[in-house]
Formats: sequence, structure tokens, C-alpha cells
Amino acid sequence: MPRLALWQQILVAIALAVVVGSAVGPDSSLMAWLEPLGRFFMNALKMLVVPLILSSVIVGVASAGGGKDVGRMGVRALGFYVLTTLTAVLIALALVNSIGPGYVDGEPAGPQLALTANAAEVESKVGGRGLSSMVDMLVNVAPANVLKAAVEGQLLSLIFFGVLFGVFVARIEPRYGQPLIDLWTGVFQVMMRFTDFVMALAPFGVFALVAQTVAKAGLGNVAGPIGKFGLVVVAGLAVHAFLVLPLLIWLAGRVTPWGIFRGMSPALLTAFSTASSASTLPISLDCLEKRVGVSNRVASFVMPLGTSINHAGSALYECAAAMFIAQAYGLHLSFATQFTVVVLALVTSMGIASIPAGSLVGIAVILTAVGLPVEAIGVLFVLDRILDMLRTSVNVLADASCTVIVARLEGEPTALAQDARPA
Repeated sequence: MPRLALWQQILVAIALAVVVGSAVGPDSSLMAWLEPLGRFFMNALKMLVVPLILSSVIVGVASAGGGKDVGRMGVRALGFYVLTTLTAVLIALALVNSIGPGYVDGEPAGPQLALTANAAEVESKVGGRGLSSMVDMLVNVAPANVLKAAVEGQLLSLIFFGVLFGVFVARIEPRYGQPLIDLWTGVFQVMMRFTDFVMALAPFGVFALVAQTVAKAGLGNVAGPIGKFGLVVVAGLAVHAFLVLPLLIWLAGRVTPWGIFRGMSPALLTAFSTASSASTLPISLDCLEKRVGVSNRVASFVMPLGTSINHAGSALYECAAAMFIAQAYGLHLSFATQFTVVVLALVTSMGIASIPAGSLVGIAVILTAVGLPVEAIGVLFVLDRILDMLRTSVNVLADASCTVIVARLEGEPTALAQDARPA
């Protein structure tokens, strides 16, 4: 029999977990086996965070520093990526705050979702993060000790160091800089393989986490809040894809935006089916050059850079997930804490791997930073695969939009600008 793809294995695991969890109930001895299995999977995800994000940021930034033209395109691309990702995060923040998917009939959904951490304990951890914590976070962006920052998982500090390292390693003599770039590229490739290995365990981890949640809370209780959360994420992705990105293409690129959907349709469908912008990259480049009319000079630089560091859809999901979990615990996050969530969603999304379920690493970082239990991620697995497919499509669309805009700013008459129909 042909082996199932990973996403198919995960869907099967979710279905089995729902059946098993509904059948055994919370007092079954099976729970004693599922709990450590789920915890092992979550620890394996957290293990990837520091080396994966640091190597990804250094390689992505260093690739933008070679030559005057490349440097100019890199600055334009990075500016666009920061703008669209920040916009996506703010959309998520606005929707979650206004709709409140973490509440059921005005009450926190935590008990229904079997979130067992002590709410008062969680509130004490999160509640102390006021204005002084926000100031400390900004001050500590520059790490006094990089190794200590790595050990303690201070991601903002590591990303700041990684950006500066990537900038300056690209500016020294090639005989010194290239070996360092090769080293970090090697580290990144190893971590991608490492991530593939951990994700191969995902069906088992997902089964354990979802079965626990369903067994403790009951399928009927879980479906309502998770379904509401899923609709909020879909609404946010739709606003970003069909309003924000077309507006930016029209304003900055001076081209009719809707042609990009037609031109990029094969890549968008591939991104939806694979949930991996990295796997979609060859098709994305082919669509940009042959169907949209962007030159190889621009497409071959901007699109891979975006695939590495631009994950607007993922950032939206990370922010929405963190806020949803906070609401489920009944927490009213202060402005300072919400600001922390926004910043972390922005920066962690730039360092996650462009693979299925890569956003879970970023969510773990955000929850840890604001004092929420990482184990709460387990409730997200019920809908994660479907939302992963959607947010990956938005990631690819955002990368392609940026490529078209940079091409126009570079003086290229793209097929969209000529109102030519794709071949």
C-alpha cells in the first residue's frame, strides 16, 4: 500500500484521537500513557526553536547583502515583509479582542477545553507583565550575553543578534564571510532535516494531545470554542489576502491586483495542498516568471527570501492562537502584554521553518514569553491542519505580491502592469 503523506497521517491521527478520546473518558488508564507522549512531542518542538530561528534569520538576512542592486532589493523586500506581517498580526488582535473566541456565553472556555493549569497561577504569571516588562523587553533586545540568551530562550535578543550578524557577515571580504554563511546555511539545512524528523512524530503527538483533550472535555464541549476560533482565523486571513495585499499591490506596484491571483493560482493550490511554502517555491518561481512576467533577476532573489522569513499568515495565526488561549483562561491581557504578543508574533514568524505545522514552534515561544502554559497548544491541533493549509496559501500570496511590487519599483513592466493575461 502507498504510504500516506504526513498531512494525511495527521488527519487520520486526529480522527482516531476523537474516537478514542470519546470512548475512554478522562479516568481511563490510557491517559497515563498519552500524557507523557504528548509532553515529549511538545518538548521536541521546543528543542528546535533556538537553532532553527537563529540560523534561518542569519541566512535570510545575509542573502540580502551582496551587491548594490541586491542590497536595494533586499531593503525593499524586508520593508514590505515587516509591513504586511505587522498588519496581519494587528488584524488578528482586533478580531480576537472584538469577537472573543475564547469565551462561551461570556465565560472562559478553559474548563470546556480541559485546560487544567490553575487559572490563578497563570494570571499571576501574566498579570505582572506591565509597562516595566515592556520596557525591559525593548532594552533587553540587545543581549548582554548571547549564549545566556540562547540558553534562556530569549528569542527577541537572538533575532536581533542574528539580523546584525547577517548584515555584517555579508559586508566583510568574501574569503572571510562566505565560510560563515556556508556554516550557518549548513546549520539551517541540518535543522530543517531535524524538523522533518520531529514532524514525522507529529501523528503520534497529535493523537496523544487531541485524545487527552477530547477525553477530558468531551467532543461537544471542544467543538464550539475551537470552531469559533477557526472562523476568526479564516476571517483574518481573508481580510489580509483579499483586502490588504491587493491594496498594497495597487498603491505601491501601480498594477491591477487581481491578476496576481490568476497568475499565481497553480502555486497557491500547491501551497494549500502541501501546507509548505518551501515545497511550493519552484512552482512559485515558475508562475512569477512565466505567468506574471517578473524577471528571473528579481524573482530568484525576492521570492526565496520571502519563503525564508516572510510568514504573514502564520504570524496572524500565532497571535490569534495566543490571544485565544489567554481568553480561555479568563485573562484580560494588558496593553503591554498584548504589545509583547504582537512583537513576538512578528519576529518569530520570520524565523519559523516553511514546513507544515511550523507555526506551532512560534506559538510555543509566545506562550512561554507571556507566561501561558505551552501545553495549551494541544487544543489547537483539532483544526490546525486545515488552518495550516490556508495560512500557507496566504504566505505564498504575500511573497508573490512583494516580488511584483519590488519588480515594479525596479522599473520592470510586469505582465500585470501590461494587463496581459497569463499564458
